[in-house]
Amino acid sequence: MSDNSLLKRLEGIDSRFEEVSTLITDPAVIADMKRYVRLSKEYKELERLTALTRRYRTLTENIEESHLILDEESDSEMRQMAKEQLDAATESLPALEEEIKLQLIPADPEDGKNAILEIRGGTGGDEAAIFAGDLCKMYIKYCESRGWNVAITSASEGAAGGFKEVVLSISGDGVYGVLKYESGVHRVQRVPATETQGRVHTSAATVAVLPEAEPFDVEINEGEIKWDTFRSGGAGGQNVNKVESGVRLRYLWKNPNTGVSEEILIECTETRDQPKNKERALSRLRTFIYDKEHQKYIDDIASRRKTLVSTGDRSAKIRTYNYPQGRITDHRINYTIYNLQAFVDGDIQDVIDHLIIAENAEKLKASEL
Repeated sequence: MSDNSLLKRLEGIDSRFEEVSTLITDPAVIADMKRYVRLSKEYKELERLTALTRRYRTLTENIEESHLILDEESDSEMRQMAKEQLDAATESLPALEEEIKLQLIPADPEDGKNAILEIRGGTGGDEAAIFAGDLCKMYIKYCESRGWNVAITSASEGAAGGFKEVVLSISGDGVYGVLKYESGVHRVQRVPATETQGRVHTSAATVAVLPEAEPFDVEINEGEIKWDTFRSGGAGGQNVNKVESGVRLRYLWKNPNTGVSEEILIECTETRDQPKNKERALSRLRTFIYDKEHQKYIDDIASRRKTLVSTGDRSAKIRTYNYPQGRITDHRINYTIYNLQAFVDGDIQDVIDHLIIAENAEKLKASEL
């Protein structure tokens, strides 16, 4: 039978969808960028929920109609058709109800955004930097498999290879909502390339995934930014070490949560075009400030939801990569698989799917739907 409480929750969905559909074509709304973006996101969410709602109502009507025919109709052919319709609708209804319940849970407003992914070598010296480089390759391959655009915006190479620190800029559909599960400490157990005695070492790298801020998410006085330019190093074309394409910005920012002013320093050498590097440095500045200003909000969400899956705690050990056993273990959901090589080659979707399922189960329980 249909869930009457669910039907009550769905009341007004159609009318709100029609209202938002009209609003996003209003010139006054289009001129107000903040409002237009917010309504466009709501439209996208309501569009899917409206389709599910209409399908749900059709199924419940089919069930009621079938019961009525079976109660009142004596014609065997009509009764058979009604029974088939009843069986099909009854079978489809539970899965549809669960899908609607998930749609009714308020989405994280950050989920649809692009992301900045930062990887830093932790304990383990040269091996930690090598591992950070392996994680960087893994995420690049995964992003490419999803059709997302990914670029290294800054990097500090390790002495024996890999990276002491590397920052990726990733854009695409719903990037942050997927990659947010990767924030935390990643631990590796293997014989390092730098090890001469064949002993297994344990090293770590920290991954932080931040939602990329839109220009209107934060207010920056660009007139107060101090810019420096410098020559980019590394292999490349004729202008490397000849043209000052690298940029460095300094910005004095007062943290509204603490009242303390701090200088933010950002470098970008991603491209050989100085204006593009300036644009990307500004994007990183916006994201940095956005992340700091919203940390209180993130902490509040984490404390209220208490989910084990994506709290945003970047100091928590979330995953172990055990090379001798070819094993990957995600400690948040106690999930272990034995396809390590495929995983580090970018095949990480299975683990992310399990994390999403686990978090959705927690959300449903908390919402009492």
